[in-house]
Amino acid sequence: MIIRRRYENLDGSQNRKKLAHLHRWRKERKAKIKDLSYRVPQAEARQLDYLRSNRTQPTATWIGHSTFLLQMEGQNLITDPVWATRMGLEKRLAPPGLRLEELPLIDAVLLSHSHYDHMHLPTLRQLARANARMQLFVPAGLGAKLRSCGFAHVTEANWWEELRLGSLELHFVPAQHWTRRTLFDMNTSHWGGWIVRPTNHGGERLAIYFAGDSGYFPGFKLIGDRFPIKWALMPIGAYEPEWFMSQQHVSPEQAVQAFLDCGAELFVPMHYGAFRLADDTPREALDRLFAEWARRQLEPERLRVLLFGETLR
Repeated sequence: MIIRRRYENLDGSQNRKKLAHLHRWRKERKAKIKDLSYRVPQAEARQLDYLRSNRTQPTATWIGHSTFLLQMEGQNLITDPVWATRMGLEKRLAPPGLRLEELPLIDAVLLSHSHYDHMHLPTLRQLARANARMQLFVPAGLGAKLRSCGFAHVTEANWWEELRLGSLELHFVPAQHWTRRTLFDMNTSHWGGWIVRPTNHGGERLAIYFAGDSGYFPGFKLIGDRFPIKWALMPIGAYEPEWFMSQQHVSPEQAVQAFLDCGAELFVPMHYGAFRLADDTPREALDRLFAEWARRQLEPERLRVLLFGETLR
């Protein structure tokens, strides 16, 4: 019998939900009336030619949900690539900001964890067909799964481990979450976020922090203590009901606190607007984010809300 490692959060928790909790949530959901009419707009002026030719300037282009095209040091990276048209029974709320065929050649994929809305195998296969040398950087415990699916260039990372891609440092950092894709593999692979920065950073604030999927936890401050962060790509959606979701998903207010904890220069919200994974709506997530930003009297220029397909330079 093979005994598989079960991963934990920093506090030792594994976010195991009971069936009774799920039934309670489903019962609550039936009683809620939500306005689902708002859709995150598509950027009108997309920078496709620039993205294909850029080899020098750091950029982040929001595709949707937790999927970004990141460019730094001449490398093209994709975070949690999901071009799926539906998630389970729910249709995608809005199309991806860029089509797969509009992407520049992708050098590497950064995966935060194995949930279906973050690791979509058909998308990964399409990306790999475009570049057979594409590398996958993934959490510990996930490599064997991806190799069995035919991916050749897979590198696993544990929390706080540093990997290299050309002249880039890739640091896998903690998150508070969990994983599961089948009835039998709960928490058998890890979860986390990624710090991307040049190897020749000189201690400057050049790092992009892709937070992945996380509940609020002390790790945000630990990450900020280690890395001077320029852009923080932070989740704000799938938080309602909070009694059920808070261990695994931050609320917009907690996301602002996480941003302050990590000491980043700029907040870029994500994990909303593409799929309906919980009871909150994209409009509610944004409204609560804006309200909390105003309540804390934070500088407006430190919050950058991207449209689908919009590029931050």
